[in-house]
Amino acid sequence: MSNHAHRVEGTERYFQPEIEKMDRSALGALQLERLKKTVEDCYANIPFYQKALDEAGIKPTDIQTLADLTKIPFTTKQDMRDAYPFDLFAVPVDDERVQRLHASSGTTGNATVCGYTQRDIDVWGDTFARAIAQVGGSEHSLLQVAYGYGLFTGGLGAHEGGIRMHSTILPMSSGNTRRQVQMMKDFGVDILACTPSYALLIADTAIEMGYNPAEDFKVSGAILGAEPCSEGMRLEIEEKLGVKMVDIYGLSEVMGPGVSCECRHQSGLHVAEDHFIIEILDPDTLEPLPDGAWGEVVFTTLSKECSPLLRYRTRDISRIIPGDCACGRTLRRMDRITGRTDDMLIIRGVNVFPSQFQEVLASFDELTSYYQIILTSKGPLDHVTLKVETVPEFDFDEIRRIEGLQKRINAELKSNLQVSVEVTVAEPKSIERSEGKAKRVIDLREKGN
Repeated sequence: MSNHAHRVEGTERYFQPEIEKMDRSALGALQLERLKKTVEDCYANIPFYQKALDEAGIKPTDIQTLADLTKIPFTTKQDMRDAYPFDLFAVPVDDERVQRLHASSGTTGNATVCGYTQRDIDVWGDTFARAIAQVGGSEHSLLQVAYGYGLFTGGLGAHEGGIRMHSTILPMSSGNTRRQVQMMKDFGVDILACTPSYALLIADTAIEMGYNPAEDFKVSGAILGAEPCSEGMRLEIEEKLGVKMVDIYGLSEVMGPGVSCECRHQSGLHVAEDHFIIEILDPDTLEPLPDGAWGEVVFTTLSKECSPLLRYRTRDISRIIPGDCACGRTLRRMDRITGRTDDMLIIRGVNVFPSQFQEVLASFDELTSYYQIILTSKGPLDHVTLKVETVPEFDFDEIRRIEGLQKRINAELKSNLQVSVEVTVAEPKSIERSEGKAKRVIDLREKGN
């Protein structure tokens, strides 16, 4: 397959149209062929999978249809931690084919480590290059990568996409925001790749520096991921930067950014189904759910050579969006992540996700997109404080206005989420800005507060 398959058909850009618009039956046949090979490779080369399949009474030859995938046991993050560092590798780490290692932060236990052969890196680049095309980029684009470079997969994943697309790459990494802004302006950057919260910080910094980025800059597209982004935050980023924003999804265990990505129609993230099988399961029963139903996302890799995964439970909550996309791609679409089964907050018996707070706050013109949820303990009960930040033009000196805003926020939260929280209204720019993933939830409960 050519690396240069990028082309425009009508008003849509594609990087690999022969895959992105593949007939569904042909795609299913390709998935089955690759699934059989993946299961064989896992069984032959990874003792963990051989043991798991043997215990489940499954042999690789039992996988004859895509429906047989459900016979295979799950892989969890804990399995990956227990395999630290290289016990889930199908290719030994000292093999010349292994070109790179990435790892999660390991803040809650051992890091999860993933290896990449050159082919793995090429596939990763292809999937991110599709995202560049989906936001209107091409081989003529100048791509500013403001994801962090290093063990985190964001920076190098976007970088590989730029290489495969033959775009010009500006490898900024994150940080030094004023310099980011200046180079974006001076170099004529047209595609930005970073986290949503950092894109907003870049926009706000540009405005502080006296620019109107929507008019003064050439940037037209933003590929933003690694954290949830509400519709309100998306609109704010698009308006301030003058861009079309697409949400990109990935996780280091499965590959990195590029597992799925929105197109310019912003109606769901097209899954790279030639390389991954997506399942949506009931988080409690682990049974498959029909298209349209929300549940836990489970991925099986189809082409990974170094660290393949069978039925990996991501803990992310999404759904499959039924029907066809106006862009002409036949790849199925998953919805934007609404939360995680493990970052769910239980507030007085009500299950809520941080992203739900974000959706409610987006309806208030007086507020910025920055907020924090602070969890403390008061006796046996969890206490939740929601810290929100006003826009600069809000009259912060008028107590009555602040109290009125607090009451309206509380009423909206009660109406939409059925929860009561303590709302604290903070002055502009008082909530710490992040150059990577925004820290939305601060849990002080374990510290005895």
